[in-house]
Amino acid sequence: MEFRVNGIPIEDTFCETFKVRIARILVTSVNRKWALESALETKGLGRSATIPPSEASIESEAKPEETPDGRSGFTIQFIDRKPEPMKEWLIVRIRKGIMPYPKTSVFDVLPSEMAEEFVDIKGTIIQAFGDGFEEETEVFGKKVFKIPRMDGYFLIERRFGIAKGVAGGMFLILARSDEAALKAAERAVESTKTVPYVVGKFAASGTKVGGKNYKDAIATTNDTYCPCLAGNEGSKIPEGVKCVYEVIVSGLRLEDVSRAMKVAIESATKVHGVTRITTANYGGTLGKGKIPLQSLFDLKS
Repeated sequence: MEFRVNGIPIEDTFCETFKVRIARILVTSVNRKWALESALETKGLGRSATIPPSEASIESEAKPEETPDGRSGFTIQFIDRKPEPMKEWLIVRIRKGIMPYPKTSVFDVLPSEMAEEFVDIKGTIIQAFGDGFEEETEVFGKKVFKIPRMDGYFLIERRFGIAKGVAGGMFLILARSDEAALKAAERAVESTKTVPYVVGKFAASGTKVGGKNYKDAIATTNDTYCPCLAGNEGSKIPEGVKCVYEVIVSGLRLEDVSRAMKVAIESATKVHGVTRITTANYGGTLGKGKIPLQSLFDLKS
């Protein structure tokens, strides 16, 4: 069974979603260059959830008029299935990715009503960096630590909220060429930025749960949708498909993830050379939630 969007067939199937913990932080600096450099460093090695450290992605750019201190900034979203690794890696990433960068500050930007747990900076390696010269104070209506550095004070909010969120929103773009697949994936991810509180990204690795030959593996290549393995038993690559990209969406709320998937599919299907959109599921081993692709287009815009 299938339906069509912009003339492109969409397989009537579903992806599996799962519950995660999410934190959102805002890093600011004296200008856009250093805010971005710090954000990129902080999210390092955060592309995939299959091995530590926890996932981390730049969610959005914040203009000076949108930040507490009136400076350029970037919002970073952190994701982990479990709260303890989330808390550990949040502290490590801030300490190694934000503190060393020029004129940086960091604030909690998780909607307060969504926070269910908190990470307190007091007693962590971040506070200890101040070596007793740090101060607790209040600025911009926020409780912060002022930690001395050689270029002034590093400001960090005293605690960061953690909310329950949704991960696993996913679809596959099948295309006639590398160029078409890449262009469609780029446009799909860019379109997700119109939906608040979500992160969209795409992957070439195309993971599946477990392994067919390496039984103890947590995740392995999605051989079913590898064009280089077309013709192998179990392959679902139609004739003429040369490249596949996996678009992944996570966020604070299921409705946000669903809406972002919808706009992403709409964007991808407008690219010449895209032949089909589908997704993958694994008998509930990835997650117990479901997002049927057809249901996305029952949503009101």
